[in-house]
Amino acid sequence: QVHLAESGGGSVLPGGSLRLSCTASGYKEDIHCMAWSRQRPGQEREEVALIYSRGVGVYYTDSVKGRFTISQNTAKDAVYLQMNRLKPEDTAVYYCAVQFDFYSCLKHEYANWGQGTQVTVSS
Repeated sequence: QVHLAESGGGSVLPGGSLRLSCTASGYKEDIHCMAWSRQRPGQEREEVALIYSRGVGVYYTDSVKGRFTISQNTAKDAVYLQMNRLKPEDTAVYYCAVQFDFYSCLKHEYANWGQGTQVTVSS
């Protein structure tokens, strides 16, 4: 059974930084991509960033470009989200996701999700 363990959330002042981590376990197929999404209060979940495990590239939603960086470890079983210059509107529950099918990655569709980690940006 696939399990995604997220960590790194917390509270920070505007302009501050946080680094989220997510490690996948229990899977049997190759990971083709991993991603971070977030759900802000009263809003639908939105994708924040995606990384292809075989070097195809990365994707960022416009609102985080230049501030957030997604990366993976060498084993390709963990994904990180470095969040800099955080804004109050970045406050959300952040979810990690994984996909084992390349073509589903192209459609930004994911097989498994983590439980989420809260990020709060407030003065």
